[in-house]
Amino acid sequence: AFAVLAVLPLLTDSRVLSDYVIRLSAFAIFATSLNILVGYGGMVSFGHAMFFGGGAYAFGLLMQKAGTSVPMGMLGAIVFAALLALAVGAICVRLKEIYFAFLTLAFQMLLYSVILSWISLTGGDQGLMGGIPRPPFLGIDLGQDRNLYWFSAAVAVLCLLAMRLVLQSPFGYTLRMVRDNADRARFLGIDVWRVKLYAFVLSGVFASIGGVLLALFVSGAYPDFSYWTMSGEAVFMIMLGGIHVFAGPALGAGLLLLFNDLVSRFTEYHGLALGIIVLLFALGFRRGIADFIGHAYRRATTGRRSQ
Repeated sequence: AFAVLAVLPLLTDSRVLSDYVIRLSAFAIFATSLNILVGYGGMVSFGHAMFFGGGAYAFGLLMQKAGTSVPMGMLGAIVFAALLALAVGAICVRLKEIYFAFLTLAFQMLLYSVILSWISLTGGDQGLMGGIPRPPFLGIDLGQDRNLYWFSAAVAVLCLLAMRLVLQSPFGYTLRMVRDNADRARFLGIDVWRVKLYAFVLSGVFASIGGVLLALFVSGAYPDFSYWTMSGEAVFMIMLGGIHVFAGPALGAGLLLLFNDLVSRFTEYHGLALGIIVLLFALGFRRGIADFIGHAYRRATTGRRSQ
Protein backbone atom coordinates (compact mmCIF):
# COMPACT_ATOMS: atom_id res chain seq x y z
CA ALA A 1 0.00 0.00 0.00
CA PHE A 2 2.86 2.39 0.83
CA ALA A 3 4.53 1.73 -2.52
CA VAL A 4 1.30 2.32 -4.44
CA LEU A 5 0.68 5.63 -2.68
CA ALA A 6 4.23 6.76 -3.38
CA VAL A 7 4.33 6.04 -7.12
CA LEU A 8 0.71 6.69 -8.10
CA PRO A 9 1.27 10.34 -9.13
CA LEU A 10 4.20 9.24 -11.27
CA LEU A 11 2.06 6.71 -13.14
CA THR A 12 -0.84 9.01 -13.99
CA ASP A 13 -1.66 12.70 -14.17
CA SER A 14 -5.36 12.07 -13.52
CA ARG A 15 -6.75 14.94 -11.44
CA VAL A 16 -9.76 12.82 -10.52
CA LEU A 17 -7.60 10.04 -9.08
CA SER A 18 -5.37 12.48 -7.22
CA ASP A 19 -8.37 14.26 -5.68
CA TYR A 20 -9.90 10.93 -4.71
CA VAL A 21 -6.78 9.84 -2.81
CA ILE A 22 -6.55 13.18 -0.98
CA ARG A 23 -10.18 12.86 0.15
CA LEU A 24 -9.58 9.23 1.03
CA SER A 25 -6.64 10.24 3.22
CA ALA A 26 -8.89 12.61 5.19
CA PHE A 27 -11.81 10.20 5.57
CA ALA A 28 -9.67 7.13 6.28
CA ILE A 29 -8.27 8.96 9.31
CA PHE A 30 -11.75 10.15 10.29
CA ALA A 31 -13.40 6.73 10.06
CA THR A 32 -10.54 4.90 11.76
CA SER A 33 -10.56 7.41 14.62
CA LEU A 34 -14.29 6.77 15.13
CA ASN A 35 -13.62 3.04 15.23
CA ILE A 36 -11.37 3.58 18.26
CA LEU A 37 -14.61 4.36 20.06
CA VAL A 38 -17.00 1.99 18.28
CA GLY A 39 -14.91 -1.08 17.57
CA TYR A 40 -12.35 -1.01 20.36
CA GLY A 41 -14.18 0.92 23.08
CA GLY A 42 -17.76 -0.19 22.52
CA MET A 43 -18.92 3.45 22.49
CA VAL A 44 -21.12 4.35 19.52
CA SER A 45 -20.80 8.08 18.85
CA PHE A 46 -23.25 9.98 16.64
CA GLY A 47 -21.34 13.24 17.09
CA HIS A 48 -17.82 12.49 15.93
CA ALA A 49 -17.97 15.16 13.24
CA MET A 50 -17.68 17.84 15.93
CA PHE A 51 -13.95 17.06 16.05
CA PHE A 52 -13.62 16.69 12.28
CA GLY A 53 -15.29 20.02 11.63
CA GLY A 54 -13.83 21.68 14.71
CA GLY A 55 -10.32 20.77 13.60
CA ALA A 56 -11.00 22.11 10.11
CA TYR A 57 -12.28 25.43 11.45
CA ALA A 58 -9.49 25.81 14.01
CA PHE A 59 -6.90 25.16 11.31
CA GLY A 60 -8.58 27.48 8.82
CA LEU A 61 -8.93 30.35 11.29
CA LEU A 62 -5.31 30.07 12.39
CA MET A 63 -4.14 30.07 8.78
CA GLN A 64 -6.42 32.96 7.79
CA LYS A 65 -6.35 35.23 10.82
CA ALA A 66 -2.93 34.51 12.34
CA GLY A 67 -1.01 33.54 9.22
CA THR A 68 0.54 30.51 10.91
CA SER A 69 2.52 27.80 9.16
CA VAL A 70 0.88 24.50 8.27
CA PRO A 71 2.49 22.57 11.18
CA MET A 72 1.47 25.25 13.70
CA GLY A 73 -2.03 25.33 12.24
CA MET A 74 -2.31 21.56 12.57
CA LEU A 75 -0.98 21.74 16.12
CA GLY A 76 -3.57 24.38 16.98
CA ALA A 77 -6.34 22.21 15.52
CA ILE A 78 -5.11 19.22 17.53
CA VAL A 79 -5.01 21.23 20.77
CA PHE A 80 -8.51 22.59 20.14
CA ALA A 81 -9.89 19.11 19.42
CA ALA A 82 -8.16 17.64 22.47
CA LEU A 83 -9.61 20.29 24.78
CA LEU A 84 -13.06 19.93 23.21
CA ALA A 85 -12.92 16.14 23.50
CA LEU A 86 -11.73 16.39 27.09
CA ALA A 87 -14.65 18.62 28.07
CA VAL A 88 -17.29 16.67 26.14
CA GLY A 89 -15.86 13.26 26.97
CA ALA A 90 -15.71 13.95 30.70
CA ILE A 91 -19.51 14.12 30.60
CA CYS A 92 -20.38 11.62 27.88
CA VAL A 93 -18.24 8.63 28.87
CA ARG A 94 -20.13 8.35 32.16
CA LEU A 95 -23.18 7.27 30.16
CA LYS A 96 -23.87 4.01 28.37
CA GLU A 97 -25.06 2.96 24.95
CA ILE A 98 -27.91 5.04 23.50
CA TYR A 99 -27.52 7.81 26.09
CA PHE A 100 -23.86 8.21 25.17
CA ALA A 101 -24.68 8.18 21.46
CA PHE A 102 -27.35 10.87 21.63
CA LEU A 103 -25.45 13.10 24.04
CA THR A 104 -22.50 13.19 21.62
CA LEU A 105 -24.98 14.10 18.89
CA ALA A 106 -26.34 16.91 21.07
CA PHE A 107 -22.87 18.37 21.63
CA GLN A 108 -22.15 18.12 17.91
CA MET A 109 -25.31 20.04 17.03
CA LEU A 110 -24.38 22.63 19.64
CA LEU A 111 -21.05 23.21 17.89
CA TYR A 112 -22.85 23.28 14.54
CA SER A 113 -25.19 25.99 15.86
CA VAL A 114 -22.24 28.04 17.10
CA ILE A 115 -20.60 27.79 13.68
CA LEU A 116 -23.79 28.97 11.96
CA SER A 117 -24.51 31.83 14.36
CA TRP A 118 -21.01 33.25 14.93
CA ILE A 119 -20.90 34.81 11.49
CA SER A 120 -18.14 37.33 12.21
CA LEU A 121 -15.72 34.52 13.02
CA THR A 122 -16.86 31.47 11.07
CA GLY A 123 -18.67 33.04 8.12
CA GLY A 124 -21.94 31.38 9.09
CA ASP A 125 -23.52 29.13 6.48
CA GLN A 126 -21.05 30.39 3.85
CA GLY A 127 -18.07 28.94 5.71
CA LEU A 128 -14.64 30.52 5.87
CA MET A 129 -14.61 32.98 3.01
CA GLY A 130 -11.48 33.83 1.05
CA GLY A 131 -9.95 30.38 1.11
CA ILE A 132 -7.30 28.84 3.34
CA PRO A 133 -3.73 29.67 2.26
CA ARG A 134 -1.30 26.87 1.53
CA PRO A 135 2.14 28.21 2.49
CA PRO A 136 5.22 26.09 1.71
CA PHE A 137 5.92 23.22 4.10
CA LEU A 138 9.62 22.27 4.44
CA GLY A 139 10.21 23.99 1.12
CA ILE A 140 7.36 22.08 -0.55
CA ASP A 141 4.67 24.11 -2.32
CA LEU A 142 1.36 22.66 -1.12
CA GLY A 143 -0.42 24.81 -3.68
CA GLN A 144 0.54 22.20 -6.27
CA ASP A 145 -1.86 19.28 -6.40
CA ARG A 146 0.85 16.63 -6.60
CA ASN A 147 2.62 17.97 -3.51
CA LEU A 148 -0.67 18.17 -1.61
CA TYR A 149 -1.33 14.57 -2.62
CA TRP A 150 1.99 13.38 -1.19
CA PHE A 151 1.51 15.44 1.95
CA SER A 152 -2.00 14.08 2.55
CA ALA A 153 -0.96 10.48 1.88
CA ALA A 154 2.02 10.80 4.22
CA VAL A 155 -0.12 12.27 7.01
CA ALA A 156 -2.70 9.51 6.55
CA VAL A 157 -0.07 6.77 6.69
CA LEU A 158 1.53 8.25 9.82
CA CYS A 159 -1.84 8.66 11.55
CA LEU A 160 -2.97 5.13 10.73
CA LEU A 161 0.34 3.71 11.95
CA ALA A 162 0.09 5.74 15.15
CA MET A 163 -3.45 4.52 15.82
CA ARG A 164 -2.40 0.96 15.09
CA LEU A 165 0.48 1.20 17.57
CA VAL A 166 -1.76 2.68 20.26
CA LEU A 167 -4.38 -0.04 19.83
CA GLN A 168 -1.71 -2.74 20.02
CA SER A 169 -0.22 -1.20 23.17
CA PRO A 170 -1.22 -2.11 26.74
CA PHE A 171 -3.70 0.77 26.61
CA GLY A 172 -5.40 -0.83 23.61
CA TYR A 173 -5.76 -4.15 25.41
CA THR A 174 -7.10 -2.35 28.48
CA LEU A 175 -9.64 -0.52 26.33
CA ARG A 176 -10.87 -3.82 24.88
CA MET A 177 -11.12 -5.29 28.39
CA VAL A 178 -13.28 -2.35 29.44
CA ARG A 179 -15.42 -2.85 26.32
CA ASP A 180 -15.93 -6.56 26.99
CA ASN A 181 -16.48 -6.44 30.75
CA ALA A 182 -16.32 -3.11 32.54
CA ASP A 183 -17.21 -4.62 35.93
CA ARG A 184 -14.33 -7.06 35.74
CA ALA A 185 -11.99 -4.24 34.74
CA ARG A 186 -13.06 -2.26 37.81
CA PHE A 187 -12.51 -5.32 39.99
CA LEU A 188 -8.95 -5.51 38.66
CA GLY A 189 -8.35 -1.91 39.69
CA ILE A 190 -8.75 -0.22 36.30
CA ASP A 191 -10.24 3.27 36.24
CA VAL A 192 -12.88 2.64 33.57
CA TRP A 193 -13.93 6.29 33.28
CA ARG A 194 -10.35 7.42 32.70
CA VAL A 195 -9.65 4.74 30.08
CA LYS A 196 -12.79 5.69 28.15
CA LEU A 197 -11.93 9.38 28.42
CA TYR A 198 -8.42 8.80 27.05
CA ALA A 199 -9.90 6.88 24.13
CA PHE A 200 -12.43 9.66 23.51
CA VAL A 201 -9.73 12.35 23.46
CA LEU A 202 -7.45 10.24 21.27
CA SER A 203 -10.19 9.62 18.71
CA GLY A 204 -11.10 13.32 18.68
CA VAL A 205 -7.50 14.36 18.06
CA PHE A 206 -7.10 12.06 15.06
CA ALA A 207 -10.50 13.09 13.67
CA SER A 208 -9.35 16.71 13.73
CA ILE A 209 -6.34 15.82 11.58
CA GLY A 210 -8.70 14.36 9.00
CA GLY A 211 -10.62 17.64 9.08
CA VAL A 212 -7.40 19.58 8.52
CA LEU A 213 -6.61 17.55 5.39
CA LEU A 214 -10.08 18.13 3.96
CA ALA A 215 -9.85 21.86 4.74
CA LEU A 216 -6.52 22.02 2.91
CA PHE A 217 -8.00 20.18 -0.06
CA VAL A 218 -11.10 22.35 -0.49
CA SER A 219 -9.26 25.47 0.74
CA GLY A 220 -12.02 26.21 3.22
CA ALA A 221 -14.09 24.99 6.15
CA TYR A 222 -17.89 24.71 5.99
CA PRO A 223 -20.71 23.98 8.46
CA ASP A 224 -21.41 20.63 6.79
CA PHE A 225 -18.10 19.40 8.21
CA SER A 226 -19.73 19.44 11.67
CA TYR A 227 -23.24 18.37 10.70
CA TRP A 228 -24.79 15.09 11.83
CA THR A 229 -24.70 13.71 8.28
CA MET A 230 -20.90 13.79 8.38
CA SER A 231 -20.94 11.62 11.50
CA GLY A 232 -23.42 9.35 9.74
CA GLU A 233 -21.03 8.94 6.82
CA ALA A 234 -18.27 7.85 9.20
CA VAL A 235 -20.62 5.28 10.75
CA PHE A 236 -21.47 3.98 7.26
CA MET A 237 -17.76 3.72 6.47
CA ILE A 238 -16.99 1.51 9.44
CA MET A 239 -20.11 -0.57 8.76
CA LEU A 240 -19.00 -1.14 5.16
CA GLY A 241 -15.40 -1.93 5.99
CA GLY A 242 -15.94 -3.69 9.29
CA ILE A 243 -15.21 -2.78 12.89
CA HIS A 244 -13.31 -5.95 13.74
CA VAL A 245 -10.39 -5.38 11.36
CA PHE A 246 -8.15 -2.34 11.80
CA ALA A 247 -8.06 -1.58 8.06
CA GLY A 248 -11.84 -1.96 7.76
CA PRO A 249 -12.82 1.70 8.28
CA ALA A 250 -10.22 2.90 5.74
CA LEU A 251 -11.54 0.36 3.23
CA GLY A 252 -15.09 1.46 3.96
CA ALA A 253 -14.09 5.10 3.45
CA GLY A 254 -12.64 4.27 0.05
CA LEU A 255 -15.75 2.37 -1.00
CA LEU A 256 -18.23 5.00 0.19
CA LEU A 257 -16.32 7.79 -1.57
CA LEU A 258 -16.21 5.69 -4.74
CA PHE A 259 -19.93 4.90 -4.58
CA ASN A 260 -20.68 8.55 -3.92
CA ASP A 261 -18.69 9.71 -6.96
CA LEU A 262 -20.19 7.08 -9.26
CA VAL A 263 -23.78 7.62 -8.15
CA SER A 264 -23.44 11.41 -8.50
CA ARG A 265 -22.16 10.96 -12.04
CA PHE A 266 -24.84 8.59 -13.34
CA THR A 267 -28.07 9.50 -11.58
CA GLU A 268 -29.85 12.52 -10.15
CA TYR A 269 -31.37 10.39 -7.36
CA HIS A 270 -28.14 10.51 -5.45
CA GLY A 271 -29.38 9.92 -1.91
CA LEU A 272 -31.75 7.09 -2.81
CA ALA A 273 -29.24 5.20 -4.97
CA LEU A 274 -26.42 5.55 -2.46
CA GLY A 275 -28.67 4.41 0.38
CA ILE A 276 -29.70 1.29 -1.55
CA ILE A 277 -26.07 0.43 -2.33
CA VAL A 278 -25.00 0.84 1.30
CA LEU A 279 -27.99 -1.23 2.47
CA LEU A 280 -27.18 -4.07 0.07
CA PHE A 281 -23.56 -4.16 1.16
CA ALA A 282 -24.56 -4.05 4.83
CA LEU A 283 -26.92 -7.00 4.33
CA GLY A 284 -24.45 -8.97 2.20
CA PHE A 285 -21.41 -8.33 4.40
CA ARG A 286 -22.83 -8.01 7.88
CA ARG A 287 -19.42 -7.97 9.59
CA GLY A 288 -17.89 -5.73 6.96
CA ILE A 289 -15.99 -6.35 3.76
CA ALA A 290 -12.56 -6.46 5.42
CA ASP A 291 -13.71 -9.16 7.83
CA PHE A 292 -15.26 -11.12 4.93
CA ILE A 293 -12.02 -10.93 2.93
CA GLY A 294 -9.95 -11.96 5.95
CA HIS A 295 -12.23 -14.90 6.70
CA ALA A 296 -12.16 -16.05 3.06
CA TYR A 297 -8.35 -15.80 3.00
CA ARG A 298 -7.98 -17.83 6.20
CA ARG A 299 -10.38 -20.46 4.89
CA ALA A 300 -8.47 -20.71 1.60
CA THR A 301 -5.13 -20.93 3.42
CA THR A 302 -6.45 -23.63 5.75
CA GLY A 303 -7.77 -25.56 2.75
CA ARG A 304 -4.36 -25.55 1.05
CA ARG A 305 -2.62 -26.74 4.20
CA SER A 306 -5.05 -29.62 4.64
CA GLN A 307 -4.46 -30.90 1.11
